[in-house]
Amino acid sequence: MKAFKAYDIRGTWDVDFNAADVYKMGFFLPEVLQAAEILIGRDCRLSSDELFDALVKGITDAGADVADAGLSTTPMVYWATAKFGYKASVMITASHNPKNHNGLKVSAANALPVGYDNGLNQLEKLLREGKVSLSKTKGKVSQVDVAPAYLDFLKNYSSDFEKLRIGIDCSNGMASLFVKELFGNDAFYINDKADGNFPGHDPNPLDPVNQEQIKGMVINRHCDVGLIFDGDADRVMFIDENGRFISPDLIIALMGHYFFEQKSEKGKVVQDIRSSRSIAEYLNQFGVEVETWRVGRAYGASKLRELDGVYGGELAGHYYFREFYYSDSALLAALIVLKILIAFKESGFSLSRLINNISRYNSSGEINFKIDKKQAAMDAVRDYFMQLQKPDSFVDFDGYRLDYPDWWLNIRASNTEPYLRFMAEAKDEKKLQQVLTEVRHILSKFEN
Repeated sequence: MKAFKAYDIRGTWDVDFNAADVYKMGFFLPEVLQAAEILIGRDCRLSSDELFDALVKGITDAGADVADAGLSTTPMVYWATAKFGYKASVMITASHNPKNHNGLKVSAANALPVGYDNGLNQLEKLLREGKVSLSKTKGKVSQVDVAPAYLDFLKNYSSDFEKLRIGIDCSNGMASLFVKELFGNDAFYINDKADGNFPGHDPNPLDPVNQEQIKGMVINRHCDVGLIFDGDADRVMFIDENGRFISPDLIIALMGHYFFEQKSEKGKVVQDIRSSRSIAEYLNQFGVEVETWRVGRAYGASKLRELDGVYGGELAGHYYFREFYYSDSALLAALIVLKILIAFKESGFSLSRLINNISRYNSSGEINFKIDKKQAAMDAVRDYFMQLQKPDSFVDFDGYRLDYPDWWLNIRASNTEPYLRFMAEAKDEKKLQQVLTEVRHILSKFEN
């Protein structure tokens, strides 16, 4: 089925999947996850109630119970899954996708991500081949209110935010449930009412068009920092005081000041394969080892758990924390970054100055190429550069990454969209442009 992705189930509602499909997903989920009760949260999308009803009917017809957490952020469902000992959970959301999309993010016990490799593949097979046989005993549905406990947990990371001027864009998504209680009434808010029509802008903070409002607010309100959340509040992006968007991977380096300087934590940091080399170079001052792994929560969170790492992050704005059951939380990430910023502001450092101290490379940003023969195209890029010069390091667990002394590149197939994604960094801008020209020439032979 088209809606099954590497990390979750997601697509256009009533096109890629529908209520009948979700009913069967619900029916077979207790079997796949070996769970007698499943925690369910949902976002504010217009289709979420219909999806919820179908999912609950399937689960209860299979004889399993449902704990209904109501409107939720995705991280709240992760946290509650582990905190309260649920064997399985589902968050109904399409995250940053447009309003006519929806989906399911599935977790096992201890908030362990369930991706296609470790459960969704089995669920898809049952959807095609399994037979629905109603349980003699129908499952029960109970309402659970985990939000107060979750909010209390997050408040442990709060600071005196009166020292900062903060602009916050909730993207009309689920961050609106908690932002005012966490960041206070002195912050400046936009799109802070949950609305499944997303009237302010699409809930994807990586799209520059969707950043324009928060950038304008930061400039007009003379803010020290701007925050923009995605639709389900598992991702957050940062805007500096000059209205400049900060590449989310650089925030991984910045967080080192909290975990290794302020808290004296011990352990590794996880980054994804697209992450800037600046991160490892910056964290070296704390004697920290950085582990590079695959893109996506199903991989990043699992790798952090495997290593018992301190925290990790991705270019897409996900940040994972050991103290958050190895899961991602945009609100927790924002609280930590603001805590760091308060400390540095007292020493005369702005956010832009902090980021300039981290970033040592010119970056292409992530560039998309619509190509059908993805593997052949990736191989062509790999072979071209390897024949020119043997790289210092080469990894192939998520596309290819080739690292040279003063530059690197990564080319990989998207797990969620029909694209090849390419990214490069170089200390010299001229070298970066040369690499981009060569790559575009190679890929032009494969483009649709």
